[in-house]
Amino acid sequence: MKKQHKNRERNLTHALFVMPSFLLYTVFSIVPIFIGIFYSFTDWDGIKLDYNFVGFENYIKMFSDSRFGHSVLFNLRYTLFLVVGITILSICLGLLLNQKVKGRGFFRAAYFFPAVISALTGGLIFNQIYGKGIPFIGELLGIEFLQKNILTSPVGAQFGILFVNLWQGVAIPTVLVLSALQTIPQELLESAALDGATRWQRFRFLVFPFLLPTISIIIILNLKSGLMLYDYVMALTTGGPARATESLTMLIYTQAFDEMKFSYSIAESIVVSGVIIVISIVQMLHINRKKVY
Repeated sequence: MKKQHKNRERNLTHALFVMPSFLLYTVFSIVPIFIGIFYSFTDWDGIKLDYNFVGFENYIKMFSDSRFGHSVLFNLRYTLFLVVGITILSICLGLLLNQKVKGRGFFRAAYFFPAVISALTGGLIFNQIYGKGIPFIGELLGIEFLQKNILTSPVGAQFGILFVNLWQGVAIPTVLVLSALQTIPQELLESAALDGATRWQRFRFLVFPFLLPTISIIIILNLKSGLMLYDYVMALTTGGPARATESLTMLIYTQAFDEMKFSYSIAESIVVSGVIIVISIVQMLHINRKKVY
C-alpha cells in the first residue's frame, strides 16, 4: 500500500509538472488547428467579425486555380532538385570527410559553417552576391553573362534559390551520413578489400545498405523543406520575377496578408500540410524495412 501511495504521488507530481506545457501546447497549437479548419469552410477575410459558411467552396476553387497550380508545379520541381542534390552531395561529402586526411577537422568545421546562420540571413547575403558581387566581377573580367543578376531571369532565379538552399542545407545531412558511416564494421570493409572487392563494390554492397535508413531521413527532411520553401524566396525574389518563384508558402502568405483571403489561404495550408503528413508517414514506414542489423 505504501509503495502504491508513493507511485500515485510520483505520477501526480509528474502530471503537475507536465500540465503547464500541455495546456500551452493545446491552447497555442492544437486549438488554432481546429479553428483554422473551421474557417477554411467560410469566406472570412481575417478582419471582419461576420462571415458566411461556404462549405467546400474554397477547396474546390483551389484545384481550379491556375496560380495555385503553378505554385504546386514550382514546389514539386524545386523539391525534386533539392532532394536529389542534397542526398548526393551529403553522401559524397560524408565519404570524403570520413577519410583520414590532414586538416580533416578544419574541413568538417568549414563545410558546417553555413548551417550556423539562418536561412533568411543566407538568402540576404546571396541577394547581394547575385545583385552586386557577381555582376561586378563580370564587368571586371568582361564576361557578359556574369554582368546580369541571375535573379532577374525566371529560370535563373529558381536555380539561384536552389543553390543557396543546397549551400546551407547540405550540412546537417552530411553529419547524419558521417554518423552512419561510423557504425559500419571496419572488419567487413577490410575483409571485402582482401577478397578483391573494388571501391565501388564495397560502397554498393556494404556501405550503401547501412546508409539507407539515414538516406530515408534525409529525404523526409528535404521533402518538408522543399514543400515549405519560404525564407529563401522572401529574401531573394519575393516570388518574382513574374511569380516564377512563388512557392506555396509564399502564395499562402500573400493571399492571407496582402489580398486578405484568409479562409482561402487556410484551406491551401491545410491541403499542403496534409500532403506533407502523408509523405512523412509513407517514408517513415519504409525506414524500418531498410535497416541493416
